This record gives sequence, structure tokens and C-alpha cells, in this order.
Amino acid sequence: MQDITKNNFDFLRVLLAFIVFVGHLGALSASKDLKIFEKSPIEIAVFGFFVVSGFLIARSYDRSSSLKSYLKKRIKRIVPAYLLVVFLCAILLSLVSTFSFSEYFQNTQVYKYLFWNSIFLNFKAPWLPGVFGNQAVNGALWTLKIEMCYYFCVPLLFLLFGKNNKYRNISLIILYFLSLAYLNYFELQNKISLAKQLPGTLSYFIPGMLIYFNFDQFIKHKHLLFIVAIATVWIDLVINIQLFSPMMIGIITLYIAYSFKFLNNFGKYGDFTYGIYIFHFPIIRTFQTLGLFEDYNPFVMTFVCMLVVIAVGVSSWHLYEKKFL
Repeated sequence: MQDITKNNFDFLRVLLAFIVFVGHLGALSASKDLKIFEKSPIEIAVFGFFVVSGFLIARSYDRSSSLKSYLKKRIKRIVPAYLLVVFLCAILLSLVSTFSFSEYFQNTQVYKYLFWNSIFLNFKAPWLPGVFGNQAVNGALWTLKIEMCYYFCVPLLFLLFGKNNKYRNISLIILYFLSLAYLNYFELQNKISLAKQLPGTLSYFIPGMLIYFNFDQFIKHKHLLFIVAIATVWIDLVINIQLFSPMMIGIITLYIAYSFKFLNNFGKYGDFTYGIYIFHFPIIRTFQTLGLFEDYNPFVMTFVCMLVVIAVGVSSWHLYEKKFL
């Protein structure tokens, strides 16, 4: 049976992060030439991240010697870089603000931004004075509060539905459908932002956990499951109700993670996906604010922007994130 440690999660996360970057580029660049990039499936990529989290966080907790050890590892992985991007944005984006330095740093919104964002409540203060037309500084950070919630959910889910519970699978499946009921109810009410919060997003996290708990069976039947998953996602798209597609997206995501063995060593140069994800949004907005997509060839600027995002992500990993691990 396949070794659970032989996977290409590093490649998969970079791929998902790139899909999010491309989609945000199309939406934020204000360039007609780049509008085509808006078709990038950002939502599916974000849900793919949630699936990966379900699998890897469950595995992390299962392998940890104690709850304290688990939480320490998880918090060190996510919090330092998150706080870094929040504080760097508050300071460096003063350079592109329409306010003077003194007006900017005297404005209480700067400190509201720092406070609310530092405790993961981005929606309470998403903007900075005179920056990006007082629009959201970093619209990618909303997923991080959900990720933190997952960290605290997993010990509880293990307690209730852990490996030694014979009703584990059926219990998690029931929880999956309860989560879907929440998700579909608020989507039908056109309250999309509410639908995508907990517990709605558990419908993507739980498939990752279920596949971890039943890893050997998943690997044994992965090709058949993949075919069924592709067909089922299309059916859900036709009827416009998310019934089985979250589970199927989980299967597709983890099928990719445990196929294509030539990608297994993709992460040997570092795990810089997180840096790419948390920094790309304000970088794109800075390019747009400076008029780079408008004044120069937008496709050349797209390439330059991508290189800057990658460079920042790699630097964040090697110069900062890695030190905490």
C-alpha cells in the first residue's frame, strides 16, 4: 500500500495558490486585457486548500504527542507569517496612501486595522486610510480565521469521532450533510459571505479527514473514485445545489496529491506556498494603484507581478517562517 508520506502536497498547494493569484489578478488589475483571468476557479482552489487542511491537520494531530505539542506546531506555522503580512501592510502601504505620513499614522483606522486583523477578524477593519481607495487591503486573509478554527476543531472532532470510534465514518458523514445544509441554505438566501464561514466550510474540511481515516481504502480505489467524483461534480453543477460536490472535490484534490509521483520532491527547496498566498493580494493591488497594468504592457506586468509575489513568498519562508519551525 502507498506510503502516506509519499505525496505531492507541496506541488498541489503551489498550484492552488497560483490559481488564486491568477483569479485575483484578473479581478484587481482593472485591465480589460487581463479580464480573462477572472475565469480562474478561485473558489474551487480555496476549497481545495480546505480539503488539504482536513487531511494534513488530522494527520498532524494524530501524530502529535499531546494537545499542547499539536497546537504549538500549528500556531507556529500560521501565526508568525500572518502577523508579518498584517504589520508590513500597515507600515509599507503608507507609501501608496493618498494621505501624508503624518495624516496616515494619526488616523485611528490604521490601529483598528492592526488590532482587528491581528486577531483574525479582518472583516471588522479590512481597509487602511487612503490605500487602494479604502477597499480591502488583503482579501485573501478571510480564509485564515477559518484555518485557525479548524486547528481548534480537530481535537474536538477526534474526541467525538476519533480512530477508535466505530461510528466514526457515519458520524462525520452526518456532520458533513449538516454543514451542507447550512451552506446551501445561506447560498439560496444569497448570503454568500455567511455561507462560506463555519460551519459551512466544514463540508470541505471533513472529506479531508474522512480520507485520512480511510486512507488505505482510498488508495485502493482511487482511480474509480476519481472518475465518480468528476461525474458527480458536473451533476451538482447542473442542478445548482452543492450536495456531493464538496466530498467529490475532496476526492479529486487528494487523488492529485497521491498521483504523479514525479512531483513528490517538489517541495525540496522550501514550503513557500503560504507566503505566496498571504502576500499576493496587496502586491497586485499595489501594482494596480501605481498604474503599472495601465501604463505598460499588462501581460509583461503580470509576469513581473508574479515574479515579485514568488520572490516575496520564497523570502518569507527562508528568512522568516522557517525560523519558527
